[in-house]
Amino acid sequence: MMGITVFIVALILAVAIGASVVLSGQQKKRDRYMAVIARDGAMIGRDDKDKLARQRSDNIARKLKAAGAEEASKKKDKDRTSIRQLMEQAGYEAPLSRYWIFSAIFALIVFGLLKLTSWPSIAVFFVTFTAFAGVPRFFLKWKAGRRQRKFLELFADALDASVRLLQAGMPISEAVAMVAREFESPLRDEMMRIYENQKIGVPLGEAALQMARRIPLPEVHMFATALQIQSETGSSLSEVLSNLSSVIRARFRLKRKIRALSSEAKASAAIIAALPPLVCLGLYAVNPEYISILFTLPKGKMLLGGAIFWMSCGILIMKQMINFKV
Repeated sequence: MMGITVFIVALILAVAIGASVVLSGQQKKRDRYMAVIARDGAMIGRDDKDKLARQRSDNIARKLKAAGAEEASKKKDKDRTSIRQLMEQAGYEAPLSRYWIFSAIFALIVFGLLKLTSWPSIAVFFVTFTAFAGVPRFFLKWKAGRRQRKFLELFADALDASVRLLQAGMPISEAVAMVAREFESPLRDEMMRIYENQKIGVPLGEAALQMARRIPLPEVHMFATALQIQSETGSSLSEVLSNLSSVIRARFRLKRKIRALSSEAKASAAIIAALPPLVCLGLYAVNPEYISILFTLPKGKMLLGGAIFWMSCGILIMKQMINFKV
């Protein structure tokens, strides 16, 4: 029991350390912004005669502060609606209440299973809370990421098909409908939404921006921007979509190259992370009395909890070191 309690405390400490690292990164970002503003103000202060430049700098500083406040407000709104956005990104159209109902049912099932064991109450509480607030959200993120990857795999071919249809003289709305009929889900569902929204009076650019909120990928934002610009200016859309398709394929090639170059580091990290548990299992198979001290004595449980904590920190650090984003 003591080992489980030590493990829970170590896990809480690891989460706290991760949160402090994130908060310190945000503070450093804000400090950089304020340093830029202060440096500009100091440069202007050296030339008192140029009042117009000083007023211009003050206006820029006010605009930056207003933009920062607006960004913070948007971030708060995003945090309030993050679960709804995750459900939309994962492809679920159910109401938000259904998410909480399923989360509560899952937490009750986990709580009932844990009550059959001899775990301490604090461990049961933390695991049940994680099952209610953490596991369903993690599932939505996993589902949304999987849906976005599948969408992106089909998106380049869909853009090429749209370019050929536009070059053949078909309107963009009909090209979108044709792409929706020819490709699989989730691209089919999103393109059909654009077509249906455009039929009921929503501008094509606005319908594409709504899709970009459900599929928050840079490529989709580029596509939505291209449609919006084309609807306002009447520019050549086929050339823009062709260039966007080339960019997506180039990013795919770069991601595969990075995956191949980092495969050795990932394999090394996996071996290092798996080595201590494998050694413990081997010692337990050879001499159970020798390794059982870690599970029976209070000092052994304390050492086991510390080892789990530091191994968790090491795994998180190695994961950040080999996590290359394109």
